Amino acid sequence: MERCPWCEGFDLYRAYHDTEWGVPIWDDHALFELLILEGAQAGLSWSTVLKKRENYRLAFDHFAPEIIARYDEAKVAELLANPGIIRNRLKIAATITNAKAYLALKESGQPFSTFLWRFVDGKPIQNQRHALTEVPDRSTESDAMSKALLKAGFKFVGSTICYAFMQASGMVNDHLVSCHRHSVLGE
Repeated sequence: MERCPWCEGFDLYRAYHDTEWGVPIWDDHALFELLILEGAQAGLSWSTVLKKRENYRLAFDHFAPEIIARYDEAKVAELLANPGIIRNRLKIAATITNAKAYLALKESGQPFSTFLWRFVDGKPIQNQRHALTEVPDRSTESDAMSKALLKAGFKFVGSTICYAFMQASGMVNDHLVSCHRHSVLGE
């Protein structure tokens, strides 16, 4: 079975590739979690975050924005001492800020899913990539998403992070055409 070459190396990575990466996500909470994890990944490899994902879920109250938005300095200190997550003060602060921004969108009547999926006109972009060298690290859509998220008060949402988020959440199908997942997600 042929896969995108980036996922080879360990079982957890292959399983993520085969069952999650590129599968369209419409659930607001799942999209929020993924955006936070993509921000945590900045400057690191996705495999690092993937290995720590369960620890993140526990440390960040299963990504409940209503709880995260109320985190205080004691909770931040607890998170900075937690070896199960990436202990970066700016990324932790961004998670709290992003929870508040998420709640503000929700309070304005804007579903997070609708807010995000509008950048791809509500349906996945079906790319036809033949090699990893053809996959960009950003796009006009991710540029627009980044700008809108920043305007809405989110942090750690640059265009490169947004493009990785779009790939992971199924907004963009960047499985190589030779990968067994490409056609499945292109249907």
